[in-house]
Amino acid sequence: MSKLTLASHPFLLGFDQLERLVERTARSGNEGYPPYNIEQASENAFRITLAVAGFREEDLAITVEDRQLVIRGRAAEDDKERVFLHRGIAARQFQRSFVLAEGVEVAGAVLENGLLHIDLKRALPEQLVQTISIRKG
Repeated sequence: MSKLTLASHPFLLGFDQLERLVERTARSGNEGYPPYNIEQASENAFRITLAVAGFREEDLAITVEDRQLVIRGRAAEDDKERVFLHRGIAARQFQRSFVLAEGVEVAGAVLENGLLHIDLKRALPEQLVQTISIRKG
């Protein structure tokens, strides 16, 4: 007996790529750093906020690769003259990924007060009704 998966259901045609996206997301294994929030700003807008204290704008990179939003932080070079008695602010490099649904685009990003805000918007698809003609065989 074969295993029935979401993408192999007979009523869901062409959703096999969705199953691959779910598998890729499960494998990404993101650690807990940096911590983040995801907010729904409106019905078709979202905001991801990452706590990136200690990172400058030039230490951060945001890319979209194959519908995957990737945020990378590069650790700044340590000042050799500084002597820390306690170092509780993490400044290690990181990579955080989010899979974007079809039609979701990055609207912009802003860094303020140690928080990186990434705004996403979902384009509304056109509601098309298509009539298929039946020809005689």
